[in-house]
Amino acid sequence: MEWTIGELAERASAALSPTAQLNGRVRDVPNERLIRWYATIGLLDPPSARRGRVAMYGRRHLLQLIAVKRRQADGRTIAEIQAELAGATDQVLESIARLPEPPAEKTAPRSARPRFWAEPPAAPAAPAPASATPEAFLINGGTWSIA
Repeated sequence: MEWTIGELAERASAALSPTAQLNGRVRDVPNERLIRWYATIGLLDPPSARRGRVAMYGRRHLLQLIAVKRRQADGRTIAEIQAELAGATDQVLESIARLPEPPAEKTAPRSARPRFWAEPPAAPAAPAPASATPEAFLINGGTWSIA
C-alpha cells in the first residue's frame, strides 16, 4: 500500500480529525508542504519509492506523521519530537499514533455479479396498438390537429 504525498496528507487528516486537539501553535492536520519539510528535517523517512517524479509513501510514513502531530498536540517542541522519534520502531510509532484499525474492504462475492449473456434475452414486449397512442395526427382540410 503506497500513497502519493497528497493521499498521505488526506489519510493523516482523516485519522487526526476525530481526535485532533487544537494547539494554538501548530496546525492540527498536515498538508503537503509540511510533509516535505518533515522529511527534510528527518522526522519522516525518505519516500519509499518513486514513480517517475512522484514520491510514494507507505504505512510507516503515516505512523511517523501522526506520531509527530500527536506529540505536537501534547505541547512538545520539534527538537524534543526529533530526539524521541529518531530510530523509533514501528511498534513505538503505533503506540504513539494510536491509529484506528482500517475498515475491512467489502467486496461482493464473484457469484453475486450478473453474468453477461449467461441467459437468453427476454422476448420483446408486444407493440401498443395505434389507437392507444395518445397523439394521432390527422390532416383536416390542410391543417394539423390532434385527435
